Amino acid sequence: MLPRLHRSRFLLEAFSDSALDLPLRRHHAAAAAAAAAGGGLHCPATVFIPLGWLAMEVLLPKLPSFKFPSATYCCSITSRSSSYVRFGFRRVSVCASTVNETVAEPTVGSSSLGHSTRPHFPILHQEVNGSKLVYLDNAATSQKPTTVLKALQNYYEAYNSNVHRGIHFLSAKATDEYESARRKVASFINATDSREIIFTKNASEAINLVAYSWGLSNLKPDDEIILTVAEHHSAIVPWQIVAQKTGAVLNFVDLNQDEIPDIDKLKEMLSRKTKIVVVHHVSNVLASVLPIRDIAQWAHDVGAKVLVDACQSVPHMMVDVQSLNADFLVASSHKMCGPTGIGFLYGKIDLLSSMPPFLGGGEMISDVYLDHSTYAEPPSRFEAGTPAIGEAIGLGAAIDYLSGIGMQTIHDYEVELGRYLYERLLSVPNIRIYGPAPSEKVERAALCSFNVENLHPTDLATLLDQQHGVAIRSGHHCAQPLHRYLGVSSSARASLYFYNTKEDVDNFIHALNDTVSFFNSLM
Repeated sequence: MLPRLHRSRFLLEAFSDSALDLPLRRHHAAAAAAAAAGGGLHCPATVFIPLGWLAMEVLLPKLPSFKFPSATYCCSITSRSSSYVRFGFRRVSVCASTVNETVAEPTVGSSSLGHSTRPHFPILHQEVNGSKLVYLDNAATSQKPTTVLKALQNYYEAYNSNVHRGIHFLSAKATDEYESARRKVASFINATDSREIIFTKNASEAINLVAYSWGLSNLKPDDEIILTVAEHHSAIVPWQIVAQKTGAVLNFVDLNQDEIPDIDKLKEMLSRKTKIVVVHHVSNVLASVLPIRDIAQWAHDVGAKVLVDACQSVPHMMVDVQSLNADFLVASSHKMCGPTGIGFLYGKIDLLSSMPPFLGGGEMISDVYLDHSTYAEPPSRFEAGTPAIGEAIGLGAAIDYLSGIGMQTIHDYEVELGRYLYERLLSVPNIRIYGPAPSEKVERAALCSFNVENLHPTDLATLLDQQHGVAIRSGHHCAQPLHRYLGVSSSARASLYFYNTKEDVDNFIHALNDTVSFFNSLM
């Protein structure tokens, strides 16, 4: 029998994890339910039944004298399809909490970086599904401090205008702030010149810019592009397209026994045929940190360029492009406390100056004639049309905020908090955490992708959100090849930022154990 659902009021409904509808027989059981019940169903919610169970729909009349049934009515699925049936809740109203122990609260006198910065993030101070929000999906996007929100609002309220095109006060002010944001990005990653910073709509566009502009101009048949199996789709797909167009060959580096991209193997694969190495700095699944400086040196020794996906490193640690000696580096604003809709490409100025435009339009030209055009110098050459002005200014405000804390301070705090998350997760029965174990010799970012035996990660994420207010990620995290390499289709992921605390981790682990116990009781 299924356990009691803690006297929450629910309507049961099942659906498939795939796009296909799973045929379900629903039984109107108002009479049977009323006989065992004692409270009307005021608002429908959803329960997603795990593979092996088929739900009955229980329609309760609005009879205030009834109580909720003490048991859930289910029947077994005799023939299982390849579709996985998900299980989750949305709590409508609760008479008794599903939590059997006290959730951790910040201790008096707590003074960690997380505690001191949380007041700056309005979104964190809310309840979700009746529980205090615990936001652990920072690898997908970060939250925004008040200073960033105010900077964005101030632009639209006080000096909204197009940039580089007007001589009036508003346009001059907007242009100054927009270009100031560019200089802030350059300083933040220690670029030699602000002209090396190209604003894009996101990091994906930045990679596409390099692939289409540099790649199509420089690659020829049998040239080699080296990537790792752990790359984000945004780093793989553009180069697949370019390889198809040019005849270049993609070569992929596997993982070593520690589930880190095999850097020794990468070094062996380099040859004079290698024209570019496309590699992440920090994996958004494995949490591994790669030695970019070494990779760049090896690549340059054979005449190859290096493109670094730094989306998971720039927000969390000091990144010095001169020290790394990368030719190109991309990052996104929304993962570093800035607005969505803007990212940036760093490129060495000599490379950018040699590259043709990626998009055509206003601003990127020098002169336009009916039969041809000449193009502006970087960065304007690669910023066609009206840019995301307010978003760039918001990114500048985010950099001011992060710089005020100090990136080394953020990194040191996250290393400690990430290790705490990893160690606490090890206490969960039958858990499998992907990527290297943290140690004195192995650096690991503050995120953990994991699976719990016999449980679908989407089920875990659903109940964590709907029963505990805990936000994590589930799915392939835009890294399907890596998940296939690991032998799974998806994983759950908890990822931290500096505004998280040990109490957040404790609440997450409590909720995860509670959720795992619940599902195990159904088996």
